[in-house]
Amino acid sequence: MTETAPALRLGTAHGRGTLLAAVLASGMVFLDTTVVNVALPHLGADLDATVAGLQWTVNGYLLMLAAFVLLGGALGDRFGRRRVFLVGVVWFTLASLLCGLAQGTEWLIAARFLQGAGGALLTPGSLSVLQASFHPDDRGRAIGAWSGLSGVSTALGPFLGGWLIDALSWRWIFFLNLPLAVLVLLATLRWVPESRDKAASRTGTAGRGRRRFDVAGALLGALALAGVTYALIDAPVRGFDSVPVLAAALAGVAGAVAFVLVERRRGDAAMLPTGLFGSRLFSVLNVFTVLVYAALGGFTFFLAVYLQNVVGWSALLTGVALLPMTVLLLVGSARAGALSARIGPRLPLTVGPVVAAAGLVLLRGVDPGASYWRDVLPGVVLFGIGLTLVVAPLTASVLAAVDDRFAGVASGFNNAASRAGGLLAVAALPLLVGLSGAGYAQPAALTDAYRGAMLWCAGLLLAGAAMAVLLVHRPASEEGHPA
Repeated sequence: MTETAPALRLGTAHGRGTLLAAVLASGMVFLDTTVVNVALPHLGADLDATVAGLQWTVNGYLLMLAAFVLLGGALGDRFGRRRVFLVGVVWFTLASLLCGLAQGTEWLIAARFLQGAGGALLTPGSLSVLQASFHPDDRGRAIGAWSGLSGVSTALGPFLGGWLIDALSWRWIFFLNLPLAVLVLLATLRWVPESRDKAASRTGTAGRGRRRFDVAGALLGALALAGVTYALIDAPVRGFDSVPVLAAALAGVAGAVAFVLVERRRGDAAMLPTGLFGSRLFSVLNVFTVLVYAALGGFTFFLAVYLQNVVGWSALLTGVALLPMTVLLLVGSARAGALSARIGPRLPLTVGPVVAAAGLVLLRGVDPGASYWRDVLPGVVLFGIGLTLVVAPLTASVLAAVDDRFAGVASGFNNAASRAGGLLAVAALPLLVGLSGAGYAQPAALTDAYRGAMLWCAGLLLAGAAMAVLLVHRPASEEGHPA
């Protein structure tokens, strides 16, 4: 049960102010998820970074988001969603400032880790504040507006980031967060009400049975992801048989095993109740999520660098090249969700990855001096259509695969699975295609690696499609005929 909070109406000043704070805050996080890829060639040249440095610039952020986003939501429930949201905004903003001021690769990577931790507090808070604050009659519209407007910020991210990089410097993609954060803080302090989960903050005699934070689970999950990621990124430099690489790999595997054991022992009090995986569909859909988002993460990482360092495009034109994909997601996701509700998820989750894979095969043939309209746009559009067919049906099916009382943790884990997919792809693909050191600045080496990476990403998508054909069905909680 939640503490009594003002039942905000969307048409009031407090309602609009709360929505503004949530949209701007999540927009900052989504912006820094997408725009950094466009900046990689510039910050790499400015800071004299290696491929490993670029990988950690992306993965430090994703690692913290994937590992701690569930814990961030629990902290908000316990200590107050508005309070934790404010902490996340300040933390994220200070980390963004450190990113923009970075004088070396190590500095930037450390700041990106901090930024991801702030995002893990901020991301669940922006949505939970809306869920807890708005009147039930307006809650759906508020969340819908949050989703749409946050999507617009995601769409504008590569375009705006590309312009800032060309006109000023890559540093301004991080400095941009400062004025946005000031607006978020002012709106939050003025209009956002406080709320918390009484069951999570119960004290006194009943305190013995109160819910505790699953800090051990969060730390073990982070160790598992960090160990495997470090081993994959460092192996091309040190060798697979080096002590640091082997130690990191063993630590990652041990962390994963310990994570499963700890979560199983904690039962429903765990950050990730293992009983959720009693649903075969939930398990399958999350493996599917890792495959699809690994393809997305690998594709965006390589394409942004390739278009600038081989094809010769500006950062702005590279950002524009990715814009149709996000626009298609914004326009088509609701329709794809409605289609899935009618016919079941199997067909969209099968056809979508196949169409997206076809787009990557087309993009594999992009050469220096390529035309945007003839050589790049068709592949980006196909990939965007395929992704649009997947995203909404996947989210709805994940939620429908578990009991309603686990909807929050199921959604959070699926979000973490998508981040982990991108994280592992960015860590593994350069190793698989033989790109290391300063290879990203050498057109011949980057071209071979890019073409190999597109095939790997297409293969991941086709593996997801095969999984959907064989293992995905309409969730039992949905009405209608089986898919």
